[in-house]
Amino acid sequence: MANQSLFQSLRGKLLRHADAVNEEFAPAYAFTPRQALAQYATTGCLNQTFYATAEEQLEKVLSLCRDVDGAFIAKTAVFSREAGYMKDMPALLCAVLSTKDQSRLQHVFPRVIDNGKMLRNFVQIMRSGVTGRKSLGSLPKRLIGDWFERQSEAYLFEATVGQKPSLADVIKMVHPKPRSASREALYGYLIGRPHDAEALPKIVRDFESFKSNPTAEVPEVPFQLLTALNLGQREWVEIARRASWQMTRMNLNTFARHGVFAEKGMPELIANRLRDPQVIRRAKVFP
Repeated sequence: MANQSLFQSLRGKLLRHADAVNEEFAPAYAFTPRQALAQYATTGCLNQTFYATAEEQLEKVLSLCRDVDGAFIAKTAVFSREAGYMKDMPALLCAVLSTKDQSRLQHVFPRVIDNGKMLRNFVQIMRSGVTGRKSLGSLPKRLIGDWFERQSEAYLFEATVGQKPSLADVIKMVHPKPRSASREALYGYLIGRPHDAEALPKIVRDFESFKSNPTAEVPEVPFQLLTALNLGQREWVEIARRASWQMTRMNLNTFARHGVFAEKGMPELIANRLRDPQVIRRAKVFP
């Protein structure tokens, strides 16, 4: 047998020694600015947590962005949105790029700002001034205008759900140019300006018709646009029948209060929706 005093195990002796402490003052390893930004971008929520306030998280992310190049910030924004399904953090990183690296912002904006909520998040962060400016600026305005151009009129109407800012507020800020009479009428309708009611998209006309005649067929619009109306069981059943996975999960009590589960077949329909693996995957929900 070989001399054990010479060839004893080196297990553990070559590991790097801890060079930092964590929030509990236990030994830890310090992250590089890139590693720390990637961690915040995929796990940070910009809300109160056990170890850090929302303000502390925001300041830490902005500090890390000052130490990281624009290319890495852009890649991190895309990853945190497309793989991490984050909302506030990728919008914040895009806002940082608007002052740090506008060429990178142009490339990642369509991938990160991919729906109405993300657009409103981006505008809200920009106008807050936390990234160094309160105005949108010419490039962000153009990118937002391009976003409007890419969306269908039906989607724009559905994206009106949400406030501070509302989609109408964003339209007033960037003045997107309508490419058709129906889109011009839609923009006027959304911001409360005179418009040609006959030129409005069908989804809007259906919604307005339902408002004046609740016995008509329930229009396929976000349920938040209908809840201010005097809806009965029939309307709520139809809303539940068309609901997305997320909307279903968040409104089970609402459905119960309005008699949805008393309708034959609805408990089974909703249960099947909630456990459907493909529907869950499309909803991009966390475990």
